[in-house]
Amino acid sequence: MAILSVEDLKVSYSAAGPQILKGISFEVEADDFFAIIGPSGAGKSTLIRCINRLVEPTSGTITLYGENVLTLGKKELRRVRRDIGMIFQEFNLVNRMSVMDNVLSGRLGYVGNFKALFRLFSKEDISRALAVLDRVGLSDHVDKRADELSGGQRQRVGIARALMQDPKLLLLDEPTSSLDPKISREVMALIMEIAKEYKVPVLCNIHDVQLATEFCSKIIGLQDGIKMFDGPTSEMNKEHLDDIYAMEVL
Repeated sequence: MAILSVEDLKVSYSAAGPQILKGISFEVEADDFFAIIGPSGAGKSTLIRCINRLVEPTSGTITLYGENVLTLGKKELRRVRRDIGMIFQEFNLVNRMSVMDNVLSGRLGYVGNFKALFRLFSKEDISRALAVLDRVGLSDHVDKRADELSGGQRQRVGIARALMQDPKLLLLDEPTSSLDPKISREVMALIMEIAKEYKVPVLCNIHDVQLATEFCSKIIGLQDGIKMFDGPTSEMNKEHLDDIYAMEVL
């Protein structure tokens, strides 16, 4: 059974502007680890950001656990966003804050800005943060400032922060593009392991086709806002890749 269903999704950033997504439809099931691949400008990041309405679609439906995300008001959208963890390309950490405080910020949707401002987190939240940091291999860096960490460590903080939301869906927006190949593979392996442990489906915008085929169970291929492929990674072949990247300028 699909936990996320996207139907005929279209996006234009202005009434007179070009269409970025042109009727995209797909479903994500509970154990899926989806990669979204395609050339630059294909609409990969836009698609990811539509799911939690960081980008507002022009038309279509996005149904998460039976609820149409596109019809929600501000209060309801905030509630749904608590259930959607997001891991960003540039980490989106607060550099002057400690690793621990960055991870605890994943509870903002539950405790509110006032309590977060004065660090009024529960003992349960603090214990959970310590456990999650240990799981991502950062238990020795709890009190360090975020800007003292390497790129791979910063992304691990981002993963830990997303897990603090107790998410029902993980969105990854180019999680490895700022990392070298070795660290990229380690980060993708960690995310894959955690997704299985926490039983949370993943939708990952990724530019590296090799990483997508190595770690993801299913693939969506986009070209110029059009879905060119949607299926198991095992069915992806050279012909499909040639179709997806036919317009890529070398």
